[in-house]
Amino acid sequence: MDTPPPITPGSPSIPPTPPASSSDRQWKVIIHLCGLAGLIVPSCGNIVAPLVVWLLKKPESPAIDATGRAVMNFQISYTIYLWVSGIVMVVLGWLIIPLILPVAVFVAWLVFTILGAIKASNGEEYTPPFTLKLL
Repeated sequence: MDTPPPITPGSPSIPPTPPASSSDRQWKVIIHLCGLAGLIVPSCGNIVAPLVVWLLKKPESPAIDATGRAVMNFQISYTIYLWVSGIVMVVLGWLIIPLILPVAVFVAWLVFTILGAIKASNGEEYTPPFTLKLL
């Protein structure tokens, strides 16, 4: 009979999640790539598509739930950043730097979305920089 090792001070009381199955890994990749729906329906496709997949699949696996939550935080964060950079561009449009800001945010969003899918495919967890923890 296997007994779990005793919890020592300073060690986490929550056991680590088991490695994701092949199916879980595929769904984690899909959740990341659903963010690319924002290319078709700007400002809401990148939020709605991963949200639908996350809500449908999260009861099946804690790993999918955690990834879905992280992806939603990322998509909401970068949508906020894109809107704010657009407002800054309109208000300060006569300067060059505000014109570059929305493009930089968009490129970062695109790169981090693809990078998240690649990391999920490799079984790794990934949280892009500047992601707000909203959920």
